[in-house]
Amino acid sequence: MYKNCIKRIIDVVLSGIGIIVLTPIWLILAIAIKIDDPGPVFFRQKRIAQDMNGEKQFFQIFKYRSMKMCTPHDTPTHLLENPEQYITKIGKFLRKTSLDELPQIFNIFFGQMSIIGPRPALWNQDDLYEEREKYGANSVVPGLTGWAQINGRDELEIDVKAKLDGEYVRKMSFLFDCRCFFGTIFSVLRSDGVVEGGTGEMKKKEKEEKK
Repeated sequence: MYKNCIKRIIDVVLSGIGIIVLTPIWLILAIAIKIDDPGPVFFRQKRIAQDMNGEKQFFQIFKYRSMKMCTPHDTPTHLLENPEQYITKIGKFLRKTSLDELPQIFNIFFGQMSIIGPRPALWNQDDLYEEREKYGANSVVPGLTGWAQINGRDELEIDVKAKLDGEYVRKMSFLFDCRCFFGTIFSVLRSDGVVEGGTGEMKKKEKEEKK
């Protein structure tokens, strides 16, 4: 009942309220982005999800643009050489506070995402998608934030992240979603688990290569 109905109602109501209430913030951030580096305010990124038949499909998530217009097109941040050089001044603030993810409220409102759920994998993160498949974590609507995000976020290696996403699917309930929601607020305030320019798995590989 909760997974198939109530959860979606909560997503629509809260995202709808958020779109209206946060209008002043939308405008302020849009102006700041334009002044810092002229160009589009929003950035679209290809992500993986599943359809009703369990087949892999793709959709576009929305983000505030935090990278300069000269950044190589359609290249994930962790694949860029020295990604810091491409991040705008306002972009550093947006990423640190996770405000760059705010436009995904529209993805939630239109049913492509949920407020709470496993973060949608990048279009080229087949390893994460396949690892999540072991735990049934691809079977639910991806979320703006989730259990893995408050337990390490970018610092997590793929196998650990997939296990946490699987744990979320098993424990999914209104109270558990509330725990993830408020846990996210505290994590963002402390900037927990933010690894700029990569993920825990990427950092692990870099250390191994240097040995």
